[in-house]
Amino acid sequence: MSTADAKLPAAPRLDGKIPQLLVVRAPYYTEIVDGLRDGAARILREAGAGFDVLDVAGALELAGAVRLAVRGSRRFDGYIVLGCVVRGETDHYEYVCREAMAGLTQVVLQFGLCLGNGLLTVDAAEQALARATPQGPNKGAEAAVAALLQIRAARWLGAV
Repeated sequence: MSTADAKLPAAPRLDGKIPQLLVVRAPYYTEIVDGLRDGAARILREAGAGFDVLDVAGALELAGAVRLAVRGSRRFDGYIVLGCVVRGETDHYEYVCREAMAGLTQVVLQFGLCLGNGLLTVDAAEQALARATPQGPNKGAEAAVAALLQIRAARWLGAV
C-alpha cells in the first residue's frame, strides 16, 4: 500500500490500566515532525493513553533516548519515535538511516520494548510532508497504533 492509499488509522482499545507512552522526537524538520506528533497524539488521546514528549537532537539520538528512558526511574508501557531524514547530496543519509534504524531495532530486541517507529527516511521533504498530514496519511498516527498494538500483545502474552 502506498501512502496515498493509506486510510487514517483508528486507535486500538486496550483493556486494563491506562497505557503510558513516551514520544521521542527528533524535530530537525520541525513542520514534518510536528505533523507526525499531532497524528500520534490524536491516536493516543482516542485510545485514552497518557504520554509525555521528549525532544532529542536528531535521528541518531532516538535509540539512545529510548535506552535512557528504560534506565530511568519513570516507567513507560511503550515508546514512539518520530523524526525525518531527507536524502542530501552526500552518503551521510545512508549512514544515518542505517544506524538510526539499527539502533532502534537493537534497543527493542534487547529490552523487549513496545515501540512504534515513525522515523521517516525520504528522498525529499515533500515526500515527508505527504506522510505527516493532519487529515490524511500520517506515519506518526501509524506509529502510535503500532505501539499500542504491541502493548496489547505484550499484555495478552503476559510479558508485562
